[in-house]
Amino acid sequence: MKGLKIFTEKGIRVNKKKIDLIIQKLKDEIEFKIESFELNFVNSETISEINKKFLNHNGSTDIITFNYSEEKYRFDAEIFISIPDAIENSKKYKVKSDNEIGRLIIHGVLHLLGYDDTTPNKKKTMKKYENYFVNKLDKIFKGILL
Repeated sequence: MKGLKIFTEKGIRVNKKKIDLIIQKLKDEIEFKIESFELNFVNSETISEINKKFLNHNGSTDIITFNYSEEKYRFDAEIFISIPDAIENSKKYKVKSDNEIGRLIIHGVLHLLGYDDTTPNKKKTMKKYENYFVNKLDKIFKGILL
């Protein structure tokens, strides 16, 4: 897909065609445009460094999004997903790792569209849309991790 770049750190392997398809399906339904959109699949150390440097938070997290665009529906953005944190979350929530990574991709896209999870009401709204897309796209998730 034009404008979408998928990067992985050494030792992390993902199915880029599946990830591209997930983004395409979201793009078709939500109708956002992509100028430049990077999806980065990283380890816990890298996301911890990003978290500290740019957000002044200590420790690892599963996802960080950066939206450089002034327009919600025109992406000039980056998403960083920590694969080790996603795998830990999948164990915690008793879901498959591929499913958790698919959920995180959707979660990141929703953040780029202006949804946030900073209050209980906003989190409830965001979770509703997240669950909708997870249920709609879950068949694509199988095999995201190689």
